[in-house]
Amino acid sequence: MKQPVVSLQAVTRIAFVVIIVFVVAQVAWWLVFKHRIIQELSQTTLSAWQRDAELANLLLQRDPALAEARIAQYPHLRLGAEGFKVDPAAIASFTEQQQGRLRMLVFEGPFFVLVVISGLAIIARSLRAERELKRRQQNFLSAITHEFKTPMSTLRLLIETVLYRPLPPDKQRSYLERMERELTRLEQTSEQVLASARLKQAESAPALEAVELNSVMQGVIGRVRAGLEARGATLRVSYSPEPLWVSLDTPAFNVVMNNLLDNAVKYSPDAKKPVSVRLTRRDHLAMIQVEDEGIGVPDSERQRVFEQFYRIGSEMTRSSQGIGLGLHLVKTIVEAMNGWVKCEPNREAGRGTRFTVVFPERQGEHEPVVRGGGYESPSH
Repeated sequence: MKQPVVSLQAVTRIAFVVIIVFVVAQVAWWLVFKHRIIQELSQTTLSAWQRDAELANLLLQRDPALAEARIAQYPHLRLGAEGFKVDPAAIASFTEQQQGRLRMLVFEGPFFVLVVISGLAIIARSLRAERELKRRQQNFLSAITHEFKTPMSTLRLLIETVLYRPLPPDKQRSYLERMERELTRLEQTSEQVLASARLKQAESAPALEAVELNSVMQGVIGRVRAGLEARGATLRVSYSPEPLWVSLDTPAFNVVMNNLLDNAVKYSPDAKKPVSVRLTRRDHLAMIQVEDEGIGVPDSERQRVFEQFYRIGSEMTRSSQGIGLGLHLVKTIVEAMNGWVKCEPNREAGRGTRFTVVFPERQGEHEPVVRGGGYESPSH
């Protein structure tokens, strides 16, 4: 019979629980032990004071002068009409002192437990982050292997078919079109990996230039429209009625829009894939909204979709193409160009996702003007 395998994560959790229980039990025992010592010390001290009072009274009876001379040795006693007694004020002061020590211990014990638990929590969070990074890296390797191996296998099969079998012209054209799609897929995957590597190695800011955003977007749409429509997309573009002057690195901006538009089509599983692109201006900010009516992004995932290698679900069960770099590149490139990007639900359609890219507007050739408008960066 196959023995069940205990995961490293379960072992770590058990170890942390054992440590916490041991620390709590040890501190509790230490508090009880110290409390018992303080009680015994208090009883011993009060008993000694009482014996001092009896001894002082005995001396007083035998030699009053000697007793009065030695009374300075007993500051905790008080001489009254009936002889020496333990001073109630001394008892109260001593009791308060012992209670203060006990309160200090009661405070220090839980504080020590809190420090230990906080340290364990930090360690646990670091371990979770490391495991999550390893999981993403494994997902990335699985995804990129799939993204390279599948098109290459398809290309090899199509090329061998064309080489060794006579095909009618229409069949040859169909095969060539499919080869082109597979090559485009390889090119996009390679570009994402190379773009991510370039961003990591870049030591200076991108070379920004003053461009008119409507014009740049027309060029982007003109290049990608045919490919998106071939995948079933219905592209609707709404340009701004007024010029939108911004500072951009145009090739990097093309990567941003290609990824956003590809994402919109990729995660729209229906036969009809409506995708809307809207350019607007608000309070010295130029905004681009890319909306789809696909599966959407859960609330808990909206901030994480921009993380490197992160993809919703498991690589073994995920059917959509991709390697988890597209949206990470979008966020990194946009922020390098002094903008920001936000992911939110497409509330107008009732389903799908809206990505909003925001850039500070330029006034002609002047520096960008950033003022507190109605739309702020999520990180602000």
